[in-house]
Amino acid sequence: MMMKPQLMVEAPKAVDAVRFYKIVFGIVDNGCTLYPKCKAEQELPHILSVQLELTGSTILVSDIGDDFTPMKSEKTGCVLYIETEDMEAVIAKVVSAGAVTEGDNACCDGCVGKVKAPYGYGWLIYSFAKKCTDVEA
Repeated sequence: MMMKPQLMVEAPKAVDAVRFYKIVFGIVDNGCTLYPKCKAEQELPHILSVQLELTGSTILVSDIGDDFTPMKSEKTGCVLYIETEDMEAVIAKVVSAGAVTEGDNACCDGCVGKVKAPYGYGWLIYSFAKKCTDVEA
C-alpha cells in the first residue's frame, strides 16, 4: 500500500507549480498525465497529474479542471514539511522564487519556518541540524 498526497491547483497553473517546486526543492519530475479531453479554446491541455519525488517521498500536482470538483472539508487543510540542514537557505530560496513567509519563523525556538507557496499550499521548513530545546511537559 502507498499514499501519495495530491496538490490541486487552479488550471492551468500546475505547470508553473511544478516548475516552482523543482527550482526551490530540487524535486524530480517522474512523469505527467494530461486530461484526455481538451477544449478548443485552451492553448494547452490541463494536467491530470505530475508525479514528483523528493528524497523518497512522492507527491502529485494536478490542475483543477472545469469538470472536476475536489473533495473538500470545512475543517481540514494541508501543510507540507521539508526537513533540511539549512532552514534559512531553503526559506531564502523559496521566497526568492515567489513564496511568502508567514509569521516570524520563531516557532519551536527558530527550528521551523513557515512559508506559503504561490500556489496556495503552506510549507513548514524544519531544521534538524539546529539544536532544538525539548518542549517542557
